[in-house]
Amino acid sequence: METTMSNQTPPTPAAPPAPTPIAPLAVREGFAADPTLGAGNFLDRAIEANPNRAVPYAFSHRLDHRGEVVLVGHSLLDLAALRDRYAAWHHAMGVRPGEPVGVVVAEGLEPLLHFFALTALGAVPALINDAMRPDVMVRYLDHVGVVGVVADDTTRLASAYRQDPRRRPRFLALTAEVQAFDAAAAPLPEQYPYRHAAEDVVALIHSSGTTGTPKSTILAHRQFWEGKQPRMTRFPAEPSDRLMSLMPHTHAGGLSYFLTATLLGLPTVVMGGWRRAVVEPVMEAFQPTMVASFPRTFVELATGELPVAGAARVHSWFNTGDSAHYGHVRRLVELGERPAGLIKPWLLPQEKADQPALPGSQFVDGLGSSEMGMALFGQVTSPETERADRCVGKPSEVVEHAAVLDEDGNELPDGTPGLLAVRAPSITPGYWNNERLTASFHLSGYWLTGDVAYRDAAGRFFHLDRTVDVIDTLDGPVYSLPLEEVLLADCAELVRDCSVVGVPHPAGGQRPIAVVQLQEGAGALDEEGLLKAANAELGRAGLAELAALRVARADGDFPLGPTGKVLKRELRTRHATLLTGSAS
Repeated sequence: METTMSNQTPPTPAAPPAPTPIAPLAVREGFAADPTLGAGNFLDRAIEANPNRAVPYAFSHRLDHRGEVVLVGHSLLDLAALRDRYAAWHHAMGVRPGEPVGVVVAEGLEPLLHFFALTALGAVPALINDAMRPDVMVRYLDHVGVVGVVADDTTRLASAYRQDPRRRPRFLALTAEVQAFDAAAAPLPEQYPYRHAAEDVVALIHSSGTTGTPKSTILAHRQFWEGKQPRMTRFPAEPSDRLMSLMPHTHAGGLSYFLTATLLGLPTVVMGGWRRAVVEPVMEAFQPTMVASFPRTFVELATGELPVAGAARVHSWFNTGDSAHYGHVRRLVELGERPAGLIKPWLLPQEKADQPALPGSQFVDGLGSSEMGMALFGQVTSPETERADRCVGKPSEVVEHAAVLDEDGNELPDGTPGLLAVRAPSITPGYWNNERLTASFHLSGYWLTGDVAYRDAAGRFFHLDRTVDVIDTLDGPVYSLPLEEVLLADCAELVRDCSVVGVPHPAGGQRPIAVVQLQEGAGALDEEGLLKAANAELGRAGLAELAALRVARADGDFPLGPTGKVLKRELRTRHATLLTGSAS
């Protein structure tokens, strides 16, 4: 491995094996009990408390001249030095506490460095996935009211603002300009790093945009730390553990895992790309024991030939955002091995060493969102786990109460689908510059997650759909996720990925249709044959049948949003006349 003090100077060969950067248990227990720790100061607290602050723990990667993966390591002190340089640049540009700044840079460590720099100034980073469509991005930046924007490429933004100069923020700057800045040329503020109050806003995170223009979710200093305290002693952090983070780090999920890794001192490779072609070679070089991602990469890793070499040491897969599908999960848990310390954490160190590892891994499926502040429901699947379609488990301990409500806010009995609602200190303070939207998600003292679910008699919750994706048929609501579950698990030899949406039917109401991506070599059946096979499985499961099925032959036929979610809104629009035959 290689280390470097910045991402602008050539990396130098690493010294002989360094001590583990994992923070001692007493330090981690101190973090869990610290009432002033939060999302705005976790880097400084880690530097203060971890005696291994100079040991590289955060890794980026590059390819050498032979096309082989080179890992580049950064210690806590390295990140602080980069943060201070970036903060000096932002301060020189006039950025002051409370002001939002747009950050539109490629995924990886770079958005995290700007997050650290801006929060150290008391400013508010508006982290934006650079895959967002330019016109949508400008509308979003206008809504946020950013005072400036840092971007890898400002061409499209400058063109958009040139058409209406009144909307232009104070500065549009290239990432390269910040990276090349001489920090000695500008002083930092007298009070630095900024001291956050519990309610101070530390970041704005946009939604996926699957239902329209992205919402701007507020993360607050203490709120975003709430619920993560138990991770300080329970999250796997043995000296042998390594985390691969495939989350978008402009998203709350990526920020949450990096916060955890930083406080634990957990060696973590921060990925920019999420496609299998990029991920698998880095897995083989880094040999992670844990992989954290949205479902998008798990779909790719679970499809086709399994990544046996890269996942040889994986004991845990962590999923958040949308819950994953069993058809993909069951293949991933065949990989890797589970050490005794993971299965029996109460064992003494020597006892753990003496116990043989079990074959296979565990998949920790968390249902969460930026608004929830973290995954608030969790289901663990291992090779021995019985199938339980759409089960997202029980609420985490930070949840004060979780319920399924009707539209009037009354709690529904077990087994009845309704609006998933939670009360927890990790819930967002609301949406930036939109009190009306914030109020619409409050009902009877709960926060509505935007999901339809039901609870069983054992207290487990089952995720059925997003509220905007429910298919309104003449016979009642049909939920898309259980249908997708069957297509992916029971038609796995044919279907690689799929999305079920509702479209108008000539008789009235909507009917479900599926858009599917096929497995390699599954092209022998035509769409009618695939539809017949799919409906046979749905009938066996007692679910509604599909009215039609379309095969996505090209990437554009299966549109993804900036965070890799399928854009069901676009599929509904594209196939709106599929059953009626009327003109668009």
